[in-house]
Amino acid sequence: MSKDDRVSRDTDSPDVALPGTANKIARERPALWEAFQRLGEEASRAGPLDDRTRRLVHLAYAIAADSEGATHSHARRALADGMAAEELDHVALLAVTTLGWSGAIKGLSWVRDVTRSAGGEK
Repeated sequence: MSKDDRVSRDTDSPDVALPGTANKIARERPALWEAFQRLGEEASRAGPLDDRTRRLVHLAYAIAADSEGATHSHARRALADGMAAEELDHVALLAVTTLGWSGAIKGLSWVRDVTRSAGGEK
């Protein structure tokens, strides 16, 4: 995906391309995409958590929500922010006491889809 194919994200996010369908809808409905981005910006400013902590929390929520696409997205963004693959693995493994073994391992596999493709082979 070229730089021109990327839809702008909020300023708290690294420059990571949206997946195909999400990118298409964001281009078709730019006002909706911008409103969604503003909501994210306001949520980020609503409390004292720093950028790094918010990024890890978002990854944890994506895993807990059983959303492969969101997990991939937040893992890509975390790597783009300079986080290590081991940190992302740890977030997934922490889910074992809440989501159970299968939920944690499913999340870990989604995280590793991203970290392995980015060269963070484990």
